[in-house]
Amino acid sequence: MRVLGIEGTAWCASAALYDAETDSVLIESDPYEPDSGGIHPREAAEHMSEAVPEVVDAVLTAAEEAHGPDAVDAVAFSKGPGLGPCLRTVGTAARALAGTLDVPLVGVNHMVAHLEIGRHRSGFENPVCLNASGANAHLLGHHDGRYRVLGETMDAGVGNAIDKFTRHVGWDHPGGPKVEAAAAEAAAERDPDADLVDLPYVVKGMDFSFSGISSAANHAYDDGVPVGEICLSLQEHAFAMLTEVSERALSLTGADELVLGGGVAQNDRLREMLGTMCAARGADFHAPEPRFLRDNAGMIAVLGAKMAAAGDTVSIPDSAIDPDFRPDQVPVTWREGDASVARGRGDREREGERSAGDSGGDADRRGAEATVEIAAPDDGNAIGNEGRRVIKRRIPKRYRHPELDRALRRDRTVAEARLTSEARRAGVPTPLVYDVDVPAATLTLQHVGDRDLAAALDERWTAAVGRHLARLHGAGIVHGDPTTRNVRIEGGEGGDGRATLIDFGLAYHTGHVEDHAMDLHVFEGSVRATASDPDPPIEAFEAGYAEAGDGEVLDRLREVEGRGRYR
Repeated sequence: MRVLGIEGTAWCASAALYDAETDSVLIESDPYEPDSGGIHPREAAEHMSEAVPEVVDAVLTAAEEAHGPDAVDAVAFSKGPGLGPCLRTVGTAARALAGTLDVPLVGVNHMVAHLEIGRHRSGFENPVCLNASGANAHLLGHHDGRYRVLGETMDAGVGNAIDKFTRHVGWDHPGGPKVEAAAAEAAAERDPDADLVDLPYVVKGMDFSFSGISSAANHAYDDGVPVGEICLSLQEHAFAMLTEVSERALSLTGADELVLGGGVAQNDRLREMLGTMCAARGADFHAPEPRFLRDNAGMIAVLGAKMAAAGDTVSIPDSAIDPDFRPDQVPVTWREGDASVARGRGDREREGERSAGDSGGDADRRGAEATVEIAAPDDGNAIGNEGRRVIKRRIPKRYRHPELDRALRRDRTVAEARLTSEARRAGVPTPLVYDVDVPAATLTLQHVGDRDLAAALDERWTAAVGRHLARLHGAGIVHGDPTTRNVRIEGGEGGDGRATLIDFGLAYHTGHVEDHAMDLHVFEGSVRATASDPDPPIEAFEAGYAEAGDGEVLDRLREVEGRGRYR
């Protein structure tokens, strides 16, 4: 099968021919390159109207010269998400071409194509995908026949965040390669242990925020900080955030394969960080060659061929574009069986592995942030969980800059010790804190529960978590990472049970309704990422919160959900 793909979601007009028999891809692209600033939608649409016919003609001519008049078996196009005027140009071209050639038409989700090209080129079975592009930054994973959004930026895309700084400095678009070059030059000339520029590092579960980091970088430049130092710190902070949430997604789902997509994925430092993290976890990492990282029709054609082979085509009357086309709206028809990241090879091999704050199991466990060792009391007289302790060590992360890593490990150890105890005093079930070693970033905690909430995800327990978070918020505390792996369950089989919140490393004090709503958003995101039927446990969770908490927080949760790119 040979498929002609057309891409044009925002800035790059591109056409490609994919030959499934030889696994070869011919790509012709004509990018829109504004003189300054970011993408101007009107100018981008004008560029598409001129460039799309040219790149399509070039690919079609080459296809017919090589394979004759019946060279194309299907036409695939980027249906969304993207800029409406650009998408309409591409959709019109694809319909006209499919009609003229009398071949099937395939509407492809641009974001799923970024994942699938990495999966295709790597040969991975069930990867998590980090997409790092100009307008977007998010994590996707396959679960129950759909790709799910595991985490995402709650404001700017990573590329846009970088471009905001370079526009402030006065550099031409695109800014990413200029920041990378300036950062590399600064790194070569400085002490590797020298202080970084102090910039925000905002991670909330598997979600993250970039708006503050751009503003802080701009202020540093205005204050006279050398631009190379700012570029270095900007990369170290932003890319460490992306790597951290990627590791958290691997830990939550049990996956041991990660693919990278998007234009920012061409950055060597980001690829280095992700590769280092995966190597430390024993996970496999793949980033496709650069021509498949930028917006390109090659990935559209490859996924289009898979969809067409599965009979997943669309009639011309039903081929409308969708600027807000979410990845989790796409039925995954082209994958055999129903494999999911939650049941990948890593999950089978590491059955029972816990997240960073977990206190389960009898052997050392390694999560996204720490190793956890279960220790019996000195006298060896533990009965069940009674007297058993958890030794939690926040291990150094080699992918992070040493100064940033030391600060995060220290601050999170202190926060976990203090706020775990404060939450307990506020009436929220948490482990007792027995000992804190800040220099070693190590905590000794009470062993609680006999399983994660992820292994017992029903309405009774999620309602209890809702009540616990409501009480926590009433005390002016945000958990920061209330996922299904950071709740421990015990008992409840025909009798009384208990749900306990653990891992307060990302917790902080706040009485703001926005922060409280974000806590709920993180928990519900973890349920959607792992549950086959997430609605009942989420409804019970919100009912539990409403029973004990502030209804304004639930109202704000609806607003928070609407801000995500793919919610």
